[in-house]
Amino acid sequence: MAQFRTPAPSSPAPSEASSRDSLDESLSQRFIALDPNGYFLIKLDAAAGELIAEHYANGIDERGLATDPDTGEVLSCRAAGPRPPLAIYRGRSAKELGIALTEGEGPHPLSRLDHALYLGRELQKAEQALALGLPYLQD
Repeated sequence: MAQFRTPAPSSPAPSEASSRDSLDESLSQRFIALDPNGYFLIKLDAAAGELIAEHYANGIDERGLATDPDTGEVLSCRAAGPRPPLAIYRGRSAKELGIALTEGEGPHPLSRLDHALYLGRELQKAEQALALGLPYLQD
């Protein structure tokens, strides 16, 4: 069995970090095809030491925008009232929560690989925030 070693972490030079931040910002501006299986809101439950992923349904209109499956209205990040989640997933780590979302008997709440990768990144950020006692803001 092959073994891989991770090099010791080093602090990137300021120009490397700035370049990486700039790349990340430009990649965030690309068109993203939404997952027809829905979207997730990730939260922390610091008292329980858990990550929470709330799964919500959505439709997708002809412009590729997320819509309320009941009304057809475009969903807003600044919506007036909460919608009930389809399911709530909880885990003590990003790995535990990621396994709950993607493994075992289906159906699974994800249908797109890019959505799974995005959730993995966000769950890692949330886990780090939980470990450090910091607030978490989903990208």
